[in-house]
Parts: sequence; C-alpha cells; structure tokens
Amino acid sequence: MPQCDVLATLTEREGVNQQELAQRLYVTKGNISGLIDRLETAGLVERRATAGDRRSHAIFLTAEGRELARRGVDIQRAYVTETLGRLTPTQAADFDTLILAVRNFVRAAEVDSPG
Repeated sequence: MPQCDVLATLTEREGVNQQELAQRLYVTKGNISGLIDRLETAGLVERRATAGDRRSHAIFLTAEGRELARRGVDIQRAYVTETLGRLTPTQAADFDTLILAVRNFVRAAEVDSPG
C-alpha cells in the first residue's frame, strides 16, 4: 500500500523531492527513501538530479509507473463508488465535514508537537 500511495501522489504532482513527498504522505524521510529505492528498482519511478543541489533529486514516474498508478486509481475510484457512493447526500456531507475536521486536528497536532 505505501508504494501505491507514492505512485498515486506522484500522479498529482511529479518532480517533487523526497522530503516534500514524505511530508505529503505523512511518513519519515527514511521511510520514503526506502520506498523510492524499491520503486526505482522496479522501474516505476526515477530520480533526477535537481539543478543547483547535488544532494536533492526530483522524483518522476516512468511510463510503466504512470500506467500502474492509473490502474490503481481506477480500482480505488470503483471501490469508493461501490462503498461511499451508497451514502445519502446528507451522510456524504456529514462524512466530508468529519474527515476535514480530523485532518485539521492532525495538522494542528503536528504544528503543536515538539520536534
């Protein structure tokens, strides 16, 4: 699942560095490094040197990675339609409100926590 999350996130925005990708996925920099290593070995992503910073690399999907991510997103979309798609409009609105509230609580806790 974590590798699928990386691929799906890259479909939204390629060319991010590992640190930004880790932040977007709420994982550690060490964790994202291992994920990228495995995805690169599988031929699904590639690291490209960032101009002006030899230590930083931008992460891009390969053609195979892009296709796999597209298929994964299609499967996820169908699953969500079959499950959450059964909610009434009122239930869906309530669910959306709760999800956004939880996201905001998590973000606030990250800002407030030391380290």
